[in-house]
Amino acid sequence: MNAEIKTGIIFGGLIAAGVVFLAILFTGLDESVSIIQDSGIKKAPNLVGISDYLNTSPEKLSNDMENKVILYDIWTYSCVNCIRTLPYITAWNEKYAEQGLLIIGIHSPEFEFEKNAENVQVAMDKYGIDYPVVLDNDMKTWKAFENNYWPRKYIADHQGNLRYDHIGEGGYQETEKIIQQLLEERSKAMKIEDVSTMTSLVSIEEFEHTLFRTPELYFGYKFAQNRNQLGSEEGFQHEKIVKYQEPNNIELNKFYPIGNWNNHKDSMELTETKGSIKLSYNAKEVNIVTENYAELEIFLDGVPLTKEYQGTDMTDGSKIKVSNPGMYNIISNEISSSHIMEIKIEGKGFQIFTFTFG
Repeated sequence: MNAEIKTGIIFGGLIAAGVVFLAILFTGLDESVSIIQDSGIKKAPNLVGISDYLNTSPEKLSNDMENKVILYDIWTYSCVNCIRTLPYITAWNEKYAEQGLLIIGIHSPEFEFEKNAENVQVAMDKYGIDYPVVLDNDMKTWKAFENNYWPRKYIADHQGNLRYDHIGEGGYQETEKIIQQLLEERSKAMKIEDVSTMTSLVSIEEFEHTLFRTPELYFGYKFAQNRNQLGSEEGFQHEKIVKYQEPNNIELNKFYPIGNWNNHKDSMELTETKGSIKLSYNAKEVNIVTENYAELEIFLDGVPLTKEYQGTDMTDGSKIKVSNPGMYNIISNEISSSHIMEIKIEGKGFQIFTFTFG
């Protein structure tokens, strides 16, 4: 997923006769790209090709956008990187909405099931999102912003000029300071009195990534193209049902489906009642993105998953029932470590799209 930025570049820009680059800094894993501008040189594009409006309507949103500082959050609900940013965004909404900040979630889907408004609403309820979210199912607004990443945050001042651009996780204090700065500019320009100037910042513990963790693994033949992530000798066979055999060896950072699986461009689908998946990984957190009902049991190094490693969605020991299409956190531990994981599956029609790691 393009959302997980491996190399970061920070640009500081001052606008005078032109843009002067103050610094270019390369950093490590899951850092991000930020562009800060002291004055606007580009207007925020219109929201185009929107298929649905959640927590708002076209007319209300248009009115609400007038003279507001707007944070545009481009996200999709099964993206783990996007999910990790949501506590900050919802906190900013609660803290600054009455001072003139409007947050608009632009939901640009990666997978087909993310185009369903009911699925998006379930995720919004889960993560406490009560600001407006627009469904950009045809990616037209994504393209209008010339975007290539999940998540991405743009902030426009009250005149509609894009003043801030942030790719990926992180940069939360920097982002909030920009919000404060632009709200102060707005209050002065609009001669709004008695607007309190906030300098304190939202305090939320930031997720710390494992340095050398397993990369995201894709089960769809189109998404996994040129990635060499499927370890099974049978390989990908486009739109065919493949009987995958038990592997003789398991390589690190590769997955091994076992049983009869239909190969789709974005996922694999279990075509019999039972099947399994084996994986050798290094991380402290493992997530899966799935669709359709199934009962899963997780084994770590041949033993049913213990409480020490249970993810936040594991509410029944080593077992979990998945139904709503989306992301499930199945393994979580404070320390990164290497393991062989097996997922035993009961549920014909179960689809799996990705493994993600933290």
